[in-house]
Amino acid sequence: MSGVEEGDLIARIEGAAGIIRLNRPKAINAVTLEMLRDIEKALDRFEADPDVAVILLEGAGERGLCAGGDIRTLWESSKVNGDLGKILWREEYILNARIKKFPKPYVAFMDGIVMGGGVGLSAHASHRIVTDRTKLAMPEVGLGFFPDVGGTYLLSRSPGEIGTYFGLTGQTMNGPDAIHAKFADAVVTVAKWPELREALTRVRPGATAADVSKLINGFATGETAGPVAAKEPVIDALFGFDRMEDIVAALKRDGSEFALATLKTLNEKSPRGMVVTLKLLRLARNASSLEECLVREYRAALEVFRSDDFREGVRAAVIDKDRNPTWSPPRIEDVTPQMLAPYLAEIGADELKFN
Repeated sequence: MSGVEEGDLIARIEGAAGIIRLNRPKAINAVTLEMLRDIEKALDRFEADPDVAVILLEGAGERGLCAGGDIRTLWESSKVNGDLGKILWREEYILNARIKKFPKPYVAFMDGIVMGGGVGLSAHASHRIVTDRTKLAMPEVGLGFFPDVGGTYLLSRSPGEIGTYFGLTGQTMNGPDAIHAKFADAVVTVAKWPELREALTRVRPGATAADVSKLINGFATGETAGPVAAKEPVIDALFGFDRMEDIVAALKRDGSEFALATLKTLNEKSPRGMVVTLKLLRLARNASSLEECLVREYRAALEVFRSDDFREGVRAAVIDKDRNPTWSPPRIEDVTPQMLAPYLAEIGADELKFN
């Protein structure tokens, strides 16, 4: 074992594995800008080291890999018209794209809570392990936001309208449903993880992605679909529209227990956030790459950062915790094309660019 342990992020080498451990267990390892920068440095080091055969992302503590980004700090910057959103999302999205193209096997251990920014660090990995206690979600619409960090790319590639459902409702996936939605590859129980982790540190240099997949599959349960997958035909019928008004109308017409519960969930979300999310998801279906989606997300995120809905959503969920946001506008039908346009506009010199 070599390397130095540093605060909120631990980057070290164990055998043939470059370990990246998010180390803020009290905050369920929510990522800060400094942590993102440290991950970049760790990847530089591990990519250049010929003795590092595999990267392993994990979270400290037992509550989860990562609950998302440091929303409170973003909220504080947004309130004073600061530039943290522009800086953090630029670096984060570039890192998300790098993870997807990383030349060595990158194994993400997606145990416990995996949300928002945590999805960005793990679901673009070459090897994505979920467990019997995984709770994965993209709940951003409840914050006046949308599923970012490549979330629109991932959700738009889920089967049928499963991604539309998860993106608009923010509902939680268990491990098998995360596999069905194409956010993960294998379920490995928490009990078997220590043995698999040890085996990953002994992977030979030069091991291929197929070699690592074979190793992981030897510990996997084989599950590939959870409770939401069973509802896919119903979800496809209810969410197969390009306008939020039509989805809401379909849910009302259906009137089943599932439809009414889903309607109640949507009624709690930001109308503007839902309209923006649905538009981005539909555009993402025709995207040729993750980078294309990230550029679009970056444009929209900068507009969100300036919006009252983002500040109000974070206030209600994270700051005051009254769970009673006042959205602007308050109804889906009040979200006009003029309101939507800035979220999709090109931003010129500040555009997101990849190496």
